[in-house]
Amino acid sequence: MAEAERIIGTPDIPEAEGHEGAEPEQADGGVSPEAAAPDGQDAGDGEATADRSPATRRRRIILLFCVAVLAYLLDLGSKMLVVAKLEHQEPVEIFGDWLKLDAIRNAGAAFGLGEAFTIIFTIIAATVIVVIARLARKLYSLPWAIALGLLLGGALGNLTDRIFRAPGVFEGAVVDFIAPAHFAVFNLADSAIVCGGILIVLLSFKGLDPDGTVHKD
Repeated sequence: MAEAERIIGTPDIPEAEGHEGAEPEQADGGVSPEAAAPDGQDAGDGEATADRSPATRRRRIILLFCVAVLAYLLDLGSKMLVVAKLEHQEPVEIFGDWLKLDAIRNAGAAFGLGEAFTIIFTIIAATVIVVIARLARKLYSLPWAIALGLLLGGALGNLTDRIFRAPGVFEGAVVDFIAPAHFAVFNLADSAIVCGGILIVLLSFKGLDPDGTVHKD
């Protein structure tokens, strides 16, 4: 009997077939977290993370600097136009008394605050730029790239005024020209800084970090 079984071979057993077919199921079903979870997902604790590939980080950094350059150029161009066409002129009404263009020089911070601390605000703006540059090294989140780009472009815009405009280097007055009714006069750099700051606050409340990790508390 044993010799016959050796010659004929062992017959197929359903359980054996099930065991042999289990490996493809594991590939589809995700027994291994690495095999089942897509890039950027932590299957072990359910905490979503970003794609950490170098290509993703490069794209986020490029987006950050594109947003920053756009915000900076819009701010710089608008200030040059305002200085050339509106300074020392009567305010231009956009929506009656609700919104005007009125060129002024602001030695303080955003919205005309703290005019006695021009140098301090210059240092703060330079520090913000350095911090953003350091954060960019671990940047994988698209919303954070946009927010930091807005902050960087706005900070560079006002810092340019601080350095190159009168009355002197690092003491220059910022050009403001957007004058809503019952509100401080500001510029596009101020707007970019405020929008970037609001977006960062919202992202923080949602638990999204610059590296793309989402904390599900």
